[in-house]
Amino acid sequence: MSAERVPPAPLLDVQSQLPSVALSLSRVGVTGVEKVIRMRQNGAEQLFSARFECVVELGASQKGAHMSRFEEVVNDAINDVVLREATFKVETLAEHIAQLVRTRQGAPRAEVSVEARFPEHKPAPVSGIQTQELYTLYGSAICTELGTRRLIGVTAQGITACPCAQELVASAARNRLQKSGFDQDQIEQILQDVPVATHNQRGHGTLHIGCTECCDDQIDAASLLEIVEQSMSSEIYELMKRSDEAHVVEKAHRRPRFVEDCVREMVRGVVDAFPGLDDRAFVSARQENLETIHQHNVVAERFGTLGEVRHELQTGVASAVHTSARAWLDATP
Repeated sequence: MSAERVPPAPLLDVQSQLPSVALSLSRVGVTGVEKVIRMRQNGAEQLFSARFECVVELGASQKGAHMSRFEEVVNDAINDVVLREATFKVETLAEHIAQLVRTRQGAPRAEVSVEARFPEHKPAPVSGIQTQELYTLYGSAICTELGTRRLIGVTAQGITACPCAQELVASAARNRLQKSGFDQDQIEQILQDVPVATHNQRGHGTLHIGCTECCDDQIDAASLLEIVEQSMSSEIYELMKRSDEAHVVEKAHRRPRFVEDCVREMVRGVVDAFPGLDDRAFVSARQENLETIHQHNVVAERFGTLGEVRHELQTGVASAVHTSARAWLDATP
């Protein structure tokens, strides 16, 4: 007689057991998940290199999150959202993943961020030669039972010319021209016609806008890139002819800007470009310049709700509150 077969013991769900320390955790999940995703851009399909981070709030009664479910959700969301969307909306993808993660993990709160590199083709300013520029696109979303909030952001590079050093060079030039016999009117005409030298920085401008859950705010990434590039002394191009180089250098020196100027221009650009955007929406502008005559870099930021920055621009009275991205995302109604 053969021995009676014993059914295998059920697998133990270790993650659902009680932890040794009864303490909830703010963020548990996976980071650095890399995917190549196919999206439609400018009427054609393109490949994008994307990095994901997916986290949930873990309760005090659960030992661990089910890590494999994060990867499953990312794949499902890519198939469900990305391949069916007519345009690339990275914040929509982040929102959808956050909702799926929260449901599958049984978590009170889920947070997802996506970072994607993508190419754009644009003509050089004078020769018109086509050049490929790489930009970074960001999407973030936080989902709770009360609702979802999402952020869209971009990073672009440009050049800035230092106003302070330019004024020092101009002052020295005035003295030399005066000693050479030029009168005051001639000196000012010369300095107006000939761009004055200064030191330059390559700058990284980053702009985020947060859409409210109570209105259908659709922000176009191309519009944000234009605002960022225009906030600096000049945009830059990977491929240029000599005429293009002369144009970029002269444009930058005729529009000198501090790192602080770039941030203020970005915020003002958002207010002007999106007059219908809800006051409860969010804006964050950050500029980092890579110094050329120092070993350090310089940085400036401004963040807050659209209502906060609009009121300050209209009245000139500094806002007592600068709402951060974390505070805004966490403030689901």
